[in-house]
Amino acid sequence: MNEEVQMVYEMAKENMEKTIEHLDNELMRIRAGKANVHILDGVMVYYYGTPTPLNQVSNISTPDAKTIMIQPWEKSMIDPIEKALMVSNVGITPGNNGEVIRLIIPQLTEERRHELVKQVKNEGENARVSVRNARREANDEYKNMQKDGLSEDETKTAEDNIQKLTDEFTEKVEKIVEAKDQDIMTI
Repeated sequence: MNEEVQMVYEMAKENMEKTIEHLDNELMRIRAGKANVHILDGVMVYYYGTPTPLNQVSNISTPDAKTIMIQPWEKSMIDPIEKALMVSNVGITPGNNGEVIRLIIPQLTEERRHELVKQVKNEGENARVSVRNARREANDEYKNMQKDGLSEDETKTAEDNIQKLTDEFTEKVEKIVEAKDQDIMTI
């Protein structure tokens, strides 16, 4: 395989890996009825007038499977953290005792589980589209190389390799989505 063909392959692979990474991050934020600190990843708190990630102003832990505990580093941050949680899309009402904020993860209803599965499947479809886009970009690049002198056989081989890579990453997406579906549907 010549260097240019290899470079296009590596770029496509890198894009597909980033897609998997993005999918993992998005699915971490979908709560499956168990306490998971990652559902708070997108929560921003106003800390001295600056939007700051929640995990930079407090310790976040899961003392048990149904509770997320947030311990602010400064007591004065309890109100701003509660406000940030209320306006976020976490969907859990915080409670505090003056020292720590607790989020009690409610049991998921059957209806809510099905909504979350739809959301997971949607994220999976977005990931599959990204993988296919990486394949298309690589194949377009190979076709341009063919116009510039790459042999037809080399182009075909390169396209076959990209298809194998696409199949491999599509399968990874399927497995990740399936595992998250199982996680959500398990009571």
